[in-house]
Amino acid sequence: MTIPTLETERLLLRKIEVTDAPFFYELFNSEGWLQYIGDRNIQTLADAEKQIVEKYIPSYKKNGHGSYIVIEKSSGLSIGSCGIYKRDNLDYPDIGFAFLPQFVGKGFGFESSKAVLKDAKETLNFSKVLAFTVPYNTASIKLLEKLGLKNAGDYFFEGDPEPLLLFEMLL
Repeated sequence: MTIPTLETERLLLRKIEVTDAPFFYELFNSEGWLQYIGDRNIQTLADAEKQIVEKYIPSYKKNGHGSYIVIEKSSGLSIGSCGIYKRDNLDYPDIGFAFLPQFVGKGFGFESSKAVLKDAKETLNFSKVLAFTVPYNTASIKLLEKLGLKNAGDYFFEGDPEPLLLFEMLL
């Protein structure tokens, strides 16, 4: 299955490639990522490449979908990531997004997520999508609610003592 490139008015979303490692090194070590998603121990470009090769690229082959790198059309800059993830322990896929600090609060998360959700419904034929965030990430909570996802309560991933908020939406 070919993973489509998605396009919005201001953004281009494409599959993540190993050559995107410098951007992902920066994103994985950004303040927002570390505070709200967690330290993935990405200390070098090689670590970022390994994360892409082991976590992102296999999802395209295994699931027919995954995360996209989000590129601002006007500047050509990589500004974030957004995509649909399939976790082995969940019945439904979940949407996730992250942006470099200088691109937060400009509507890019909403714009890219709307495109990903539209593709999830129309191309991937998903009937339901989940999302997770830490309870103190008010910006993500607001974005998920604006997208139409509803808070379904607390969720704990196995081996992680921190509660997350689970959101869900029928497509």
